[in-house]
Amino acid sequence: MFRTALRNLLAHKTRLMMTALAVLLGTAFVSGTLIFSDSVGSAFRNKMSRSLDDVAVSVTEGGGRPSTGKDKPEKLGDRAVETVRALPGVASVRPSVEGVAMIADRHNNPTGGEWGSAGVNYAPGKDGKDSRYPLVKGRAPAAEGEIALDERTAGKTGAKIGGTVRMAVDGPVLEKKLVGIVRTDNPRVSAGGSLAVFDTATAQKLFGKPGEFSELVVSATPGTDKDKLTAEVRKALPATFEAQSGAKLAAEQSRMIDEQTRSIRTTFLVFAGISLFVGVFIIANTFTMLIAQRTREIALLRAVGASRRQVVRSVLVEAGLLGLIASALGLGLGLGVAVLLPELLNANGAHLPDGPLVIKAPAVLSALAVGVVVTVLAAWLPSRKAARIAPVEALSSGDQPPAPRSLVVRNSIGAVLTALGVASLLYTTTFRDRSGLTYAMAGSALTLTGVIVLAPLLSRPFVRLFGKLTARFSGVSGKLAKENALRNPRRTAATASALMIGLTLITGLTVSAVSANEGVGRMGKKDLTADYQVKSSSYMGLAPEVGKKLAAQPGIAAAVPLRMSGFQSDGQPSLAVATDLSSITKVTYLHVTSGSLADVRGTGAVAVSESYAKKHGLKAGSTLPMEFYDGKQAAPKVVAVHADNDVLSDVLAAPALVDPHMEKVRDDSVLVRAERGAATGLREKIKDAFGGNPLIKVESPEELRRAESGNIDPILNLAYGLLGMAVVIAVLGVVNTLAMSVFERTREIGMLRAIGLARREVKLMVRLESVMIAMFGAVLGVGTGIFVAWAGGHLLRSSFPQYEMVVPWARIAVFLLLALAVGVLAAVWPARRAAKLNMLESIGAQ
Repeated sequence: MFRTALRNLLAHKTRLMMTALAVLLGTAFVSGTLIFSDSVGSAFRNKMSRSLDDVAVSVTEGGGRPSTGKDKPEKLGDRAVETVRALPGVASVRPSVEGVAMIADRHNNPTGGEWGSAGVNYAPGKDGKDSRYPLVKGRAPAAEGEIALDERTAGKTGAKIGGTVRMAVDGPVLEKKLVGIVRTDNPRVSAGGSLAVFDTATAQKLFGKPGEFSELVVSATPGTDKDKLTAEVRKALPATFEAQSGAKLAAEQSRMIDEQTRSIRTTFLVFAGISLFVGVFIIANTFTMLIAQRTREIALLRAVGASRRQVVRSVLVEAGLLGLIASALGLGLGLGVAVLLPELLNANGAHLPDGPLVIKAPAVLSALAVGVVVTVLAAWLPSRKAARIAPVEALSSGDQPPAPRSLVVRNSIGAVLTALGVASLLYTTTFRDRSGLTYAMAGSALTLTGVIVLAPLLSRPFVRLFGKLTARFSGVSGKLAKENALRNPRRTAATASALMIGLTLITGLTVSAVSANEGVGRMGKKDLTADYQVKSSSYMGLAPEVGKKLAAQPGIAAAVPLRMSGFQSDGQPSLAVATDLSSITKVTYLHVTSGSLADVRGTGAVAVSESYAKKHGLKAGSTLPMEFYDGKQAAPKVVAVHADNDVLSDVLAAPALVDPHMEKVRDDSVLVRAERGAATGLREKIKDAFGGNPLIKVESPEELRRAESGNIDPILNLAYGLLGMAVVIAVLGVVNTLAMSVFERTREIGMLRAIGLARREVKLMVRLESVMIAMFGAVLGVGTGIFVAWAGGHLLRSSFPQYEMVVPWARIAVFLLLALAVGVLAAVWPARRAAKLNMLESIGAQ
């Protein structure tokens, strides 16, 4: 039976080719994803390990043992350095200072991102060099007015050795002389950030206080037990300091890298799973048709003594061999996927580190196992059908397909599944928070499964209606195409379902993304009346002096700072915005429904939004319990309730209430309103007022909305690309089904040609059948996707009140047109093959 399976595989190479391609593409996705994640993880670890090569112990402030009360508060300074340096086994102690330094590029914009603009000190060892930052050009900074940059940052600024570098830390623009260019393995820099290097005294002045360090990096002498050394360092220092071994730091960083790459790997594997799931329909369809065509052959095997188990085993072995061959080829293609994925993600701002491909045995074995298992499982039901072929069927005159079986049981199961899915999704719409996510996911899966099961039933009315339309302009070819599609509704449904799955997901994602984009576009549109928002390019916020300076600029009618502080009320996190309430209505529309904003002053009064008041049972005159994150409490009186506002938070307060609970008083942003007729050129005037400071970011309301929604389109385009793999596999399924259907109907096509059907009409018949299948899958997919997106959208409204479902009919029309094109293109080869059949040979085919 093994030889029989091998012979059948070799005998039907062409007919199995499309099935092999489906498995190949799916396993390529799986293997490529696994190899990619291993490679990226290895590249990150290599970067991290090089930066930890000489780290035996790391000492930082905070996170140490609980203080006994006898320990005097002490900063990490020279005293700690000398204490550690005196311990046996210590080779050297490198004091490190680190902070945020925004380096201006040629256009006075920051060269590094919000979290990637690092400033560090140059700490030379006995040889006068700092191994962390080997010099490429020039020398190390040695005075307050000097700076060194990494190679990438130097290239972005265009500065040359001896030239001037503009930068800012937490205040006005500073200009320093570029004296050196360094190389670094700092992962923040490799991820697209920037690195500025100063001498130690300057770094302390910029990022802390003189004599204080961010970290002490301890190197050990050869042969020293690093765990013991860590314990000795911990014992010698105050309890408020934390000492960690280099091995522990490496393990922690490795764990963080695994977590970061795991999310990427999981996302891509989900899409790979979708592709393989679509491939299941093609594999099952192919083997079902092959077995129907080999009915007489299988019956002869049964007649000469083959058992049912042997027949099943023969089909599964054939499927296993096919899966193994396709998976091996897919593994090779997966290497290409692993090379292209970093390029794709970096193009969308991922900034992944460079590194060689890492091919591990688990990735290879997983890809091969997945391909074989999926193929064998998909062929299991067809193999059971093969085993039920009776030996007496060997007496039949030809390989005719069996009589169609009843769909009553299948339709009943499909109806139940669809009803449960729809009911779950409708129940989801009653939730006002994300607690209904489980019901939404279960409902979506049940609905999609139910529609797939019901597809043979649903195909009949669609094909009949479509057939009537095509018959009007194509005559007999349209009628024959309709009859062919109706002849085996299971096959038509299975082929269309593969395309339906892809279009359901694409439609659902598109509707959700477009709706979210529209919601973001509406955010603040009716509430924000300011001309510009001024923010900091770093996460540190703006100094209060920025707002005061803006208010004094000519052409500015109002500059209103927004100062945010978190707190808890009744155990729930909340956010308070402190601002100048006498001027806030100049930059945003604020409708007060009860009370007066004029009463919000000092520490004893606040205003709340209507939704917050409803949620917490508040009204004008109520008391709002507030527990700030510094541990202190307040209980101001609610003196006003205002309509919900997208610009402001749920609680409005005076600065006097919030400022005492902030570690450092900073403004989150400043809203600027220009005087009438003075808005033109105001952005440049604001930037000029601060000397082109890279910390100062000036954005218009339109730019704010574009920035908020800008992340949606790249994600959607990436999803299109990933789901496109499933659609490609579905197209292969249509081609495969049509090709095998043509082979199955060879004799019938010969008879049609004999009674006068022209080659052109044969081609048109096959094309119309292909278009019917593709359009049926497209209509089901689009309809199901819209319904799932509508139901799931209700869960977003709790955290995103502006969300309102928008159906992008133009894009939906494009999807349907693409499905039409798929139907036409998929039929090209099968239609040509059918038209080229020899009339006499076809009639005599058995």
